[in-house]
Amino acid sequence: MGESGEVMLAQGGYERVTDYGEAIEQCLGELEDDGCVVHRGEIEAVGFKAVLGRNLTGCVIADETVIDALEGFAQVAPAHNPAYADGIRQFSLRLPGAMRVALFETAYYQWAADSSRRYAVPQSWYDAGIQRHGFHGASHKYVAERSAELMGRMDVVDRVRRLYVDGPIPVSGSPLRVISCHLGGSSSIAGICDGVAIGCSLGFSPQSGLPHNNRVGDLDSMAIPFAMRTLGLSLEDVERDLSREGGLWGLSGVSNDMRDIREAAQQGNPQAQLALDTLAHEIRHWIGAFFLELNGCDVLVFTAGIGENNPELRENVCRNLDALGILLDMDRNREAFANEAVISQADSATRIVVMPTNEELVVARETYRLVNAVGHRTTAA
Repeated sequence: MGESGEVMLAQGGYERVTDYGEAIEQCLGELEDDGCVVHRGEIEAVGFKAVLGRNLTGCVIADETVIDALEGFAQVAPAHNPAYADGIRQFSLRLPGAMRVALFETAYYQWAADSSRRYAVPQSWYDAGIQRHGFHGASHKYVAERSAELMGRMDVVDRVRRLYVDGPIPVSGSPLRVISCHLGGSSSIAGICDGVAIGCSLGFSPQSGLPHNNRVGDLDSMAIPFAMRTLGLSLEDVERDLSREGGLWGLSGVSNDMRDIREAAQQGNPQAQLALDTLAHEIRHWIGAFFLELNGCDVLVFTAGIGENNPELRENVCRNLDALGILLDMDRNREAFANEAVISQADSATRIVVMPTNEELVVARETYRLVNAVGHRTTAA
């Protein structure tokens, strides 16, 4: 497999998994039954879109060091890290000859300036790992590469493709400035210069940044002890409220599904409308922050489930930004659903694009590159 000859042999997924070993075994069996592989031993590498590792990031071989890093931050990402650690172990049992590769969601931000990654906390907190990590790295990296292709900047495309192997190689010409809006059940905004992220709205954990489906997003830290004392909440109560009953669900009181919230707002539900307006406000806040840091924006991208399928939200985000050179074509915007489309006016200084993301493709490509870089077998990924 390589960029010039990529072929998707199979696609699928599992939900509500209770036994990862059993699910992996079933998956491998289906690959054999469907003829994707003659025998599972042909599989040379397995890629994992790992989320967050303690004192570890990048695209790396998924050995015990990676498992320890995942487990070290299991409390920070409880829905993700234990599952990935278990998955890596289960694959090592079933495919002992295959390389296991972890592409951390934080990897894309490792070259961002320290000033964009630090919180103003005591040094002991920072030493314990409390900093802005950033997430959705695979999605934003895909957006960076595809945006460069659309703008004809093949030097930036090459830079993005080589990033995890060679680091940020020099490029020529004026900077290519991209603001990527990954809007879904979990949402984030990233600022990207010449294919490399300068920062992300997500911070220490996936709990931060924009309001998510049922996770609160950014919150003043003093609200937590105040709520505990005033409402008589335990720490477990607070964690439940902020991670399961906050975000769009908490604001709307209707649902954590954007489709339900939009329908309720259209029927006149003020809380549902508040949820939509708050999300748009926070998206604009972060677009503005990165617009300033980048000194402009050449491409503004909307991606992921909400970003690709919600023209009303895109319109709300882009309203009254003509002074910044962001001009939305209303007709193009209304017609854009789940397919790549330019939705800006012809005279817009910023190209506005709806762009379906492909995180799995990024993981597959980076797994292939690492396999080649370390001299492992290289006929598949």
